[in-house]
Amino acid sequence: MLVTKSKVDSFLKKNEMSASGIDADAMLDDFCSEMRDGLAGNDSSLAMIASYVSADSSVPANKPVIVLDAGGTNLRVCTASFDEHGRVDIEHFKKYQMPGIAHELSREEFYTALCDYLEPVINKSDSIGFCFSYPTEISPEKDGKLLCWTKEVKVPEVVGEYIGAGLLEALAERGHKGKKLVLLNDTVAALLAGKAVGEQRRCDGYIGFILGTGTNTAYVESNRNIDKIESVDGAQVINVESGNFNKCPQGIIDKQFDASTANPGAYIFEKMISGRYLGEVALEGIKQAAKDGLFSESAAAEISALNCLETADLSLFLENPFNVVAPFCSDAILEADREILYYLVLDLIDRSAKLTAVNIAAAVVKGDAGRSPLYPVCINVDGSTYHKLHGLRAKCEAYLSDLLNSRGYYFKTIEVENAPVIGSAIAGLVG
Repeated sequence: MLVTKSKVDSFLKKNEMSASGIDADAMLDDFCSEMRDGLAGNDSSLAMIASYVSADSSVPANKPVIVLDAGGTNLRVCTASFDEHGRVDIEHFKKYQMPGIAHELSREEFYTALCDYLEPVINKSDSIGFCFSYPTEISPEKDGKLLCWTKEVKVPEVVGEYIGAGLLEALAERGHKGKKLVLLNDTVAALLAGKAVGEQRRCDGYIGFILGTGTNTAYVESNRNIDKIESVDGAQVINVESGNFNKCPQGIIDKQFDASTANPGAYIFEKMISGRYLGEVALEGIKQAAKDGLFSESAAAEISALNCLETADLSLFLENPFNVVAPFCSDAILEADREILYYLVLDLIDRSAKLTAVNIAAAVVKGDAGRSPLYPVCINVDGSTYHKLHGLRAKCEAYLSDLLNSRGYYFKTIEVENAPVIGSAIAGLVG
């Protein structure tokens, strides 16, 4: 076992893919530096997008709002309302495929699809909370200009457009005039949903973090620290666009995989930790290990023929390497091969957990909340990769404790069911 583990460690170090090779403190400093540059409007890989959404508004009771949640692979539509105690009632829930995932769409086809999805609920309210989880430049009117697509969505004609205005125009053409729309990112929505829960704990600050198909972060920043917008009193939620962080310690296999994607050089950090890519990065690493002679001849032949490895497959394998529905279960994979695969996958998830912890810690440090154990910062984490990928959450929170407790910060992680929907409903009602 020790010999096998040593062999895997040597391979990962040679390819600069080892979790132990990441200097978390240095990366945290780089992350915070990029955040400051982004807020100042200087050159930075972090867009630090002002949301113009405050985390302090009260939510009106018993008033319906339409929610549109465009996240990754799927798009969700529903209505929501809150009672006098802040409890949410979600109705008319439907899930569709995100337009532009299956194949490239024109501008007209994109808005037609959105209008079709909204048609069954469009008369339920004049307010729409639109959770749009792609890089957008938010205007003071709370609309968003699409900067670029991520997560392999292909609708090039709407890049550079204000998505909310385009949708309202398309709805008006169908006779649905007078609608009011607030567009926000899913991490901003997650933060708002987390605040609704965290207030009961008397949390000092709030962070929204997503690790699912993609990844991103939102936190609350004092307006006096946002040099690129006109300075005003108070604070607002900032959409970090953390998936584009480019000061991360990219390994050789990361670089090989990045070159094969639709947008090489962009969203490097997301490609290292998110569910959309982690399985593919692991497959790239496993295939390289086969080329380097780590596996038996029979296993190497089977691995070289593999065309796909999902992030969910990594969990199946680690939970039970002998599960017949898990990958690498054929007779061609010998006992020694399976052990090498286990250590490879385990360390790649450990690396993802460490990178994730640095990302979250940077938002805590930059927001400078949670200085007392009585009043911690509340981190609402949404996304199946964080909560379902075997071992990732526990490893991440261990790294997070090391990074934050030593700096005098205290935190509490929570998971709010339907967080993007709840947060978008709040924004739509108070916006």
